Amino acid sequence: VQLQASGGGLVQAGGSLRLACAASGRIRSINGMDWYRQAPGKQRELVAGITSSGGTNYGDSVKGRFAISGDNAKKTIYLQMDSLKPEDTAVYYCHVIREYFNYWGQGTQVTVSS
Repeated sequence: VQLQASGGGLVQAGGSLRLACAASGRIRSINGMDWYRQAPGKQRELVAGITSSGGTNYGDSVKGRFAISGDNAKKTIYLQMDSLKPEDTAVYYCHVIREYFNYWGQGTQVTVSS
């Protein structure tokens, strides 16, 4: 499985960005794909995910501001990030577990200026 993330960048506080993660290889469904982020000096944390049943879940710090969605035909998930705050600055990674193995994308930098 390969994961290719895109869409990061520099934005002012209050702005929006949309990330995309395209999966390829031995993956048939976007269910179970999720986004993590890691800020300098901090642990990697879950941002949002698509559950195994196709629902969604979010980290507490992004609820109401971020929305995860996906396109099974394209094997791609998206993360719409609105009302961005400086504390959202991090490298964002897409992730999926398949056959008990963790797969990570290469990460995309999101920087929110105050």
